[in-house]
Amino acid sequence: MRHFDERPARTFKFLLAALAACFAMLAFAAPASAVPAFAVQIGQPCQSCHVGGFGPQLTPFGRAFKLGGYTMRSGKTNIPLSAMAVAALTRAVNPDAPTVPGESPRKQTTVKFEQGSIFVAGGIGSHLGGFIQTTYDGIGKAWSWDNVDLRAVGTGHIGSKSLVYGLSLNNSPSTQDVWNTMPAWGYPYTGSPIAPGPSASPLIAGGLAQNVIGLTAYGWLDSKFYLEGGGYSTPKRGTLSWLGADPFDPGDINGLAPYGRVAFQQEVGGGTFEVGAFMLKAAIFPGRDRSTGLTDRYTDLGLDSSWIKPLGQDMVTINARYTHEKRRLRATCALGIGDGSILAPTIADCSGATLNEIRADASYYWHNQIGATLGAFSLSGSTNPYLYPDNRTAGPGSTGFTAQLDGTLFGGAKSSPLGPRFNIRAGIQYTVYSRFNGASRNYDGAGANASDNNTLRVFTWVAF
Repeated sequence: MRHFDERPARTFKFLLAALAACFAMLAFAAPASAVPAFAVQIGQPCQSCHVGGFGPQLTPFGRAFKLGGYTMRSGKTNIPLSAMAVAALTRAVNPDAPTVPGESPRKQTTVKFEQGSIFVAGGIGSHLGGFIQTTYDGIGKAWSWDNVDLRAVGTGHIGSKSLVYGLSLNNSPSTQDVWNTMPAWGYPYTGSPIAPGPSASPLIAGGLAQNVIGLTAYGWLDSKFYLEGGGYSTPKRGTLSWLGADPFDPGDINGLAPYGRVAFQQEVGGGTFEVGAFMLKAAIFPGRDRSTGLTDRYTDLGLDSSWIKPLGQDMVTINARYTHEKRRLRATCALGIGDGSILAPTIADCSGATLNEIRADASYYWHNQIGATLGAFSLSGSTNPYLYPDNRTAGPGSTGFTAQLDGTLFGGAKSSPLGPRFNIRAGIQYTVYSRFNGASRNYDGAGANASDNNTLRVFTWVAF
């Protein structure tokens, strides 16, 4: 059996634990006035930080607030707690309904409380800030930790150029990102937990979310040039179980998973334009099984771009991302061949695959309050009958679009009758598939078509 040196990962985990402990001690030692919730902390309406007056799509001001470690404040005192809840009516394929060969899958309409979250969020002095989100899954009926982003920041100069620099302790690659091109905060900003989705996606698109802990360092020069680098490690199985996460999905990272990000932001055409690139590389023992001595290896490389432009009181945004992933799933194939679930002649025949994902969306918000967004997506990749045995074409391809109309009641300067914390967004969302899991028609070999997975969702999203 192959042996691996775990000392770098242990040292990394120790540093993460030490930084987290420092945040905790500072939070309890600081006066209450130093840790208000974001909305009251900066003394600005939601529209100042968020497009449409509701998260998570950030304005340039909101990006600067996040990069500055959430430390900006107006001096008002407030309890550093927030919450949100999402409920929706959804019409989608019923995964539990019996299927009849040659007939379309049955659909059902449900009304569900999908999730509720509690946030501890605020800044501590001028150098520390962040948020911790805990979420109740209304479908799974369970609590778990959710997005975490804790920051230590400083400011300075390189020559005549201003510099913001810092560290981010977070639990999902791209959670710390300020551009809504990246997966953690990308469109659609709320989605159905019960609707069907493609069987394949790049690892960076949520594959490690809430199953890792990472530390990255970043610099923001002259409010234009952004550079970030760091790595992620997997917490112990018992720790993840205690936090409500599945410790076996996707598995245990061997050593560290490096992550890198660069971006350039500039005023173009009366708006704010950004172009950037990103990288994630990971070697994972799937299901934490080290019996083969092999790992699944992922390399994700991508490009992204965004543009946001105010038109009087209105707002236009465009976001786009391309991701190329190279997979070498040697451990998955070895384990599958060993237990007979994969009928591949060799590990080499089974393990190789590539994925290409393209996502783009454009929105228009009237008075930065009532908006329409159209997003398109395309997933393609190499065929592999061993990795995609349930797809008739043995390919991962899926394409379609998601359209959304929504309105936010209290995102502007006028507060709700329940106070400045309360806000509500209501919307209707429709997702259409022209291709699903490799084909437009009969993608599973049993008569299911891509359009059978089209989903209608009417949602209410409350924040307070």
